[in-house]
Formats: sequence, structure tokens, C-alpha cells
Amino acid sequence: FWLKSFCQHPETASCARAMTARYKKNRKHRGQVSAGHGRIGKHRKHPSGCGNAGGQHHHRINFDKYHPGYFGKVGMRTFHLNKDKLHCPVVNVDKIWSLIPLEKRLYFAKNTSKAPVIDCRRAGYFKVLGKGKIHTQPVIIKAKLFSKRAEKKIKDAGGVCVLQA
Repeated sequence: FWLKSFCQHPETASCARAMTARYKKNRKHRGQVSAGHGRIGKHRKHPSGCGNAGGQHHHRINFDKYHPGYFGKVGMRTFHLNKDKLHCPVVNVDKIWSLIPLEKRLYFAKNTSKAPVIDCRRAGYFKVLGKGKIHTQPVIIKAKLFSKRAEKKIKDAGGVCVLQA
């Protein structure tokens, strides 16, 4: 009964979950010399090395099979890599009209005399690519870069490509 009251104490509540010593496997191994770990191999601390030891030596088969390409280098080193230069989100001409809000789209559908100005950079796109069909209505598109196909499609529709820095 003292164990029950002891385990209900808030600081030692985990003791109820701990396994009792008399049920542990080691009780069965008392008096047996190697305790189930064998006489020949012996239960040593880290017989094949700690962690990733031997990846290129005695564990090579495992590394080659399950982790191909783990060792070695590839490509060229770039000192002071500036990722801003490489950042270039793209949008295709078939999605250009989706950058305008719906009410403005309806307005320009009625008033074809005016050409809408679409600023791709404000929408988060730097480059306009030429996939898909574009509306026949002329449109002024501002972007940092245009592909040749995109530029041709926009100009064929009567639109204008405006380059922005």
C-alpha cells in the first residue's frame, strides 16, 4: 500500500510506468555467463564504429545501396553566391489576364478602346513566357524580361511589351 501512495505523488508519477525488476529479461540471465549476447561475438560498445563510421570502408555496401552519391562533390563552387540574380519567377501569356482583378477585366471587356496596363513585377513575376493563346484585345505588359515567342504573341494581338529594370 505504501507503493500506491508513493506513485500518486505528483513528482514521482512516472514510477508507476517503470518496469518492475523481477519481470526484466536480465533476471532469467542471472548465472549465465554471456547474458544472451553470445560467447564468440561478445556484446561490446560500438563494434563497427559510432555513427557514420566506415561509410567508405566496412559499411560501403550499405552506403552505396541505400545512400548513393553521399560522398564526393559535384559541380562548381561559386564564391559569394548571390541568389537575387538567379531569382526569376515566370508567367505565361495565357495567364496574363488573371493578374488583373475581375471587375477591371469586365470593364476592359466592355471598353475595348482602352488597353489595360499589366505590371507583372507588381504581381511577383519577372519574365513573361509564350505558352498558350493570348486575347485578341491589345494590352500593355510591363516586365523585366520577355521571351521571343511571348513578345511576338503580344505584338500580334496589338499589344506592347515594356521592359522594366
